[in-house]
Amino acid sequence: MNDKRFKIANREARIGVVLVVINFAIWYGFAYGLGNGDPSEYEYILGFPAWFFYSCIAGTIFMIILIWVAIKVFFKDVSFQDGEDEK
Repeated sequence: MNDKRFKIANREARIGVVLVVINFAIWYGFAYGLGNGDPSEYEYILGFPAWFFYSCIAGTIFMIILIWVAIKVFFKDVSFQDGEDEK
């Protein structure tokens, strides 16, 4: 079956997987890259350890913006009905 809906769905699924990998890399990189060492030597941002702030707070805000951009740029509305023409 050569339905355009499946091609679009597969492309959007791959984009979703890439976004998950980016999110994990950001979280892991900051959490384990900055989180090593003695807790008494941590730098703090807004009362949070720097590793936590960057991996959990700033990383989440960045991912929300990145996902919003990806949806606006790469995702498109697709009809679920068979035989309907694309808009």
